[in-house]
Amino acid sequence: MKLVFAGTPEVAVPALDALLASGRHEVAAVVTRPDAPAGRGRRLVASPVAERAEEAGIEVLKPVKPKDPEFLERLREIGPDCCPVVAYGALLPRVALDIPAHGWVNLHFSLLPAWRGAAPVQHAIMAGDEITGASTFLIEEGLDSGPVYGTVTEEIRATDTSGDLLTRLAFAGAGLLAATMDGIEDGTLKAVPQPADGISLAPKVNVEDAHLDWSAPALRVDRMVRGCTPAPGAWTTFRGERLKLIHVAPVPDRTDLAPGQIAAGKNNVFAGTGSYGVELLWVQAQGKKPMRAADWARGVRIGEGERLGG
Repeated sequence: MKLVFAGTPEVAVPALDALLASGRHEVAAVVTRPDAPAGRGRRLVASPVAERAEEAGIEVLKPVKPKDPEFLERLREIGPDCCPVVAYGALLPRVALDIPAHGWVNLHFSLLPAWRGAAPVQHAIMAGDEITGASTFLIEEGLDSGPVYGTVTEEIRATDTSGDLLTRLAFAGAGLLAATMDGIEDGTLKAVPQPADGISLAPKVNVEDAHLDWSAPALRVDRMVRGCTPAPGAWTTFRGERLKLIHVAPVPDRTDLAPGQIAAGKNNVFAGTGSYGVELLWVQAQGKKPMRAADWARGVRIGEGERLGG
């Protein structure tokens, strides 16, 4: 088939690579978000997908909105049979959805209908799920509600951050998306409607959502930290300034600390929760680089009875 691939961040690059390497389909063009400011100088930078497409000599389309007439006209000129999508980042209007004969097929990083929305991996970890995966489905105008072509499953490991898990799913999902294109092309794959039961939503996790509640159980605190790493970053406050928590570990036998209370030894820092303690392993103080929690604690000289989160 002739394909137009839509995607923007680094997590979409493995899927583009898989389609380019398949040898079975032609990736005629790539659709991605416009260049965005990045770095200290805030200069405009192309998306990772745009950079990969340019390396491969593929036409790159960067509409401000997918309903822009110039973009829709170019898409019709290309005449794709199907448009595979991975984390494109913009809502596709009906007029665009109708252009390819086989529609737009999205690779979503959950086992639909679980975790529909922008942050499925973060929510799966924060909810304590043991298994997740990726799904390919036909995009409709509803939120991740279209019929599903295929899935792959992935275990959520006890120490997984959302970054760790998303990286594994990006590569597993790349193979799934390529296989889905093959099945659509040869007619062996049919999309199956999602069940009405088991729907859960995964809206974008913002900075306020990542504010830690030390009265929550230790496992909940650990899942919040892992789910919000690397972005937006779980955080608390210490002496009125924000402190980001990058890595913690539950310590079931540490039951002597009140929620948020800190105890610092020579090489360890512990904090109390609503159940038992967690060890702080890596933190990032406001305006500082990430550091080992023990180094941070020595620098700030924690006093007896001091607490995180006020």
